[in-house]
Amino acid sequence: MKRLILVAALLPFAVLAQPINTLNNPNQPGYENPSQQRMQNQMMIQQQQQTGMLNQQLQTQTRVQQQHLQTQMNNDTLRVQQSQPGVQVLPNTSGGMLSGVESSGGVQQQHMLPQQQNGSMLNNP
Repeated sequence: MKRLILVAALLPFAVLAQPINTLNNPNQPGYENPSQQRMQNQMMIQQQQQTGMLNQQLQTQTRVQQQHLQTQMNNDTLRVQQSQPGVQVLPNTSGGMLSGVESSGGVQQQHMLPQQQNGSMLNNP
């Protein structure tokens, strides 16, 4: 009788107990260790950050290489123009090869090739 009263007295507390978590049972298939899951998440985040940093470095390196190649092309073009006899190279003060120089109401364009009187680039004056 005492046992029955004791069980009846403890029964409301049994309802408050946490139910068994079947998902967190190491004996069940599909169980994942929480610490291992945290470690995998941290590694994935770290890998994403490193991928982003590598992409930034690649873009920077590509931009520097393009600037270097453009500078080399500009220097080579200038060297070829200066080696041509009878060609006067004008300084580009407009900031770009394609932009014109604004002068008293109109746009004056600078051309890369010298103007020939007879229309042929093969004949030198």
